[in-house]
Amino acid sequence: MSAAQHLIVPYADAAGLEASRSAVAGQLHALQRLLARLHAGPALTGDAQNLSPPHERARARALGLTDADGAIPWAAWEHASSGQAPGDAAWAWISPCHWHVAQDHVQMHPLETLQLDAPASQELLAAVAPYFREDGIELSLLTPTRWLARGEIFRGLACASLDRVCGRRVDDWLPRAQAARPLRRLQQEMQMLLYTHPVNEVREQAGLRPVNSFWVSGAGALPLPPGPAAPVRVDARLRGPALAGQPEAWTEAWRALDAQVIPALLDVAQRGQHVTLTLCGERHARTWSTHSPSAAWWQRAARLLRPPAVAAILETL
Repeated sequence: MSAAQHLIVPYADAAGLEASRSAVAGQLHALQRLLARLHAGPALTGDAQNLSPPHERARARALGLTDADGAIPWAAWEHASSGQAPGDAAWAWISPCHWHVAQDHVQMHPLETLQLDAPASQELLAAVAPYFREDGIELSLLTPTRWLARGEIFRGLACASLDRVCGRRVDDWLPRAQAARPLRRLQQEMQMLLYTHPVNEVREQAGLRPVNSFWVSGAGALPLPPGPAAPVRVDARLRGPALAGQPEAWTEAWRALDAQVIPALLDVAQRGQHVTLTLCGERHARTWSTHSPSAAWWQRAARLLRPPAVAAILETL
């Protein structure tokens, strides 16, 4: 791990995992030793209703992007990072997904459960692309569950991150702005179009959920010229268990992170080189970095002798 690397850990704490947090916190010995050597910076505050979760806002700040709620241009940034030239166009991600219609709400299943392969995704994209094109949106395949979209409609469009809506009620996160009306109409049209699509017939025969809608995220345009990328790494191993509400898997993922990743960061800090760590929950994010040279020796010694309580820190996220 580079000495200059900034490590961001999403879902270091999450709703419904309070009991697991208390149990695992006392086992995160490398994390506790690392935090004892770092200086806490200002917290990145928010709430669980923000369109952009804390780990996305923290990463956007580290990369020099706007962290405006729901308006981080992830699709444009990734397009540029892959060596392409996004120009001043507006881009977004379109994720084909399954919406489960319950008696009083609609819920989106996590994309990981779709088991959608590239040929099927490309066939679905070909079917819906003409409808999107009528609204000035061009689509191309990135991955089976992520299509790249370009269109003026995405400029300034605030939309909820997939991490906010996957496994949850869609109704709470649908974009309500006037500018999003064409997208809401397209969602309705796609539900009708895909209902009898051959891909879905094959999927249902195989016991798989049909693809019956899509989600828009990462919308916006990059400032010109885009700034240089910062050395930031996101370790998302806690994400899946947290979103799925699997406390045992989340606890095991934390143990693995503490054993496999945090020691390398600790080693860098012990050698006097610069390190930064950001822990994120569903509301807030907190960042620690190497002590500044101006910090008094007795302050650094006090932290080493009285290391911070990991459980208390996680609870603040």
